This record gives sequence, structure tokens and C-alpha cells, in this order.
Amino acid sequence: MSGLILPAAAVVGYLLGSIPFGLLLTKAAGLGDVRAIGSGNIGATNVLRTGRKDIAAATLVLDALKATAAALLFAPLSSEAAVIAGFFAFLGHIFPVWLKFKGGKGVATYIGSLLGVAWPAGLAFAAIWLTTAKLSRYSSLSALVASAASPLVLLLLGQKLAAGAALVMTVILWVKHRDNIARLRAGTEGRIGQK
Repeated sequence: MSGLILPAAAVVGYLLGSIPFGLLLTKAAGLGDVRAIGSGNIGATNVLRTGRKDIAAATLVLDALKATAAALLFAPLSSEAAVIAGFFAFLGHIFPVWLKFKGGKGVATYIGSLLGVAWPAGLAFAAIWLTTAKLSRYSSLSALVASAASPLVLLLLGQKLAAGAALVMTVILWVKHRDNIARLRAGTEGRIGQK
């Protein structure tokens, strides 16, 4: 039975992570298909472009909590299973099978995974994001900086496996933000609160 724990953590984590809350909430609110506007992503940032801050906030919280739930579900079995579940929830959000593997960019789910595996690292991510956002007013840059710091924070916490998983998540998150990185370099990236 113990040999099935890690595969189960991967499957359950992926399925939880692949729940497209942004799409479900916007449709339920009568806002249409969020993939048809802005970046075409299902995450909170794109949901915000509908003009509904409440729906965007709910998307952010639920996208984070699905990864937290996945990790906490398997944490009593083993810390390794918790890391696997959180990691695969992150993958599920970015590559959901229900949406032809085209999901969000993973920031909220990344934070949720950290909170479920090592909550101080999740709080550190949030603090770094908020500090960078206050100084730069760039949401994308804040996510990039916070994700880059997360593996190091986890290492300092003695969470080597989680640090390895976070490193892979950071690489994927940076790849998903490649257009944002190009705009940041060109000075054309939109700032927080900018119309």
C-alpha cells in the first residue's frame, strides 16, 4: 500500500490543481469565457480584466487553496507525499487536462503549494511579492522575484525535497512568464493599477 502513496499523491494533486476556478467562476457569474479576453489565461490576473475584483479575489484564493489542500491531504502520510501532491497541483493548474493543457501561469498555486508543504516559505513568498510590488508596481516582476527566492528559503528551512520541487516550479513559472519578461526588458509591461 505504501508504494501507492506517491503515485496517488501525484494523481490527486494533479486533478485538484486542474480545477479551472477562474473559468468556472466567471462563467457562473455570467461573464463568459475568461479565455476570450486579455492573456487568455484562467488565473486571477486575467479574471481581474473582467472588472470583477470579487471574482478575481475568489479565483486567487481558490487557486492557492487547491494546492494547499492537496499537500495537506497527504502530509499525514509523509512529507514526501505532501511535496509531490503540491507539485502536481501546480502542474495541474498550468496544464489542465480539461482545457487541452492550457491553464494559468501558476503564481497562486505556487503559493498554495508552499503553504501546504512549509507555510513559512509561503509567507516569505507573499512578503517578497508584496515588497517587490510596492517598489516596482509590476505584478509579474514580483512573482518572478518571489519564485526565484523560494527554493533558497526552503533550503534555509531544511526542506531539501521541497526546495528541489520549488526550483522546478520556478523554472516553469519563468517560462510561462516569458512574454512578461520580454515586456519588462522593453519597458512596456503594464504596472499594477495602470489602465
